[in-house]
Amino acid sequence: MPAAYIIVDMQISDPQQYRQYMAEAPAAVKAAGGEYLVRGGKFEVLEGTWQPARIAMLRFPGFEEAKAFYDAELYRQARAKREGATAFFNMILVEGVDAPVF
Repeated sequence: MPAAYIIVDMQISDPQQYRQYMAEAPAAVKAAGGEYLVRGGKFEVLEGTWQPARIAMLRFPGFEEAKAFYDAELYRQARAKREGATAFFNMILVEGVDAPVF
């Protein structure tokens, strides 16, 4: 089963309130078997017109585990603390590949 990835592009508008979300979100990620791969940090647009504000990327053991994380009560509680803390928060879930194709 391939891993699954959640990719987020967000713009934080209220850092103090967003800290409340970040105080709870990591526990919800861990409880679902996930881990943060990227959380902010330096980036550069190499092609295209996408101008992300802040990127986060999480890895989960599989697609269903990632969906379960998103739907879980623990993460719903964290999401409630994020309301109003971002100008936008775009999140996608994508399935990885089993093995590299050469």
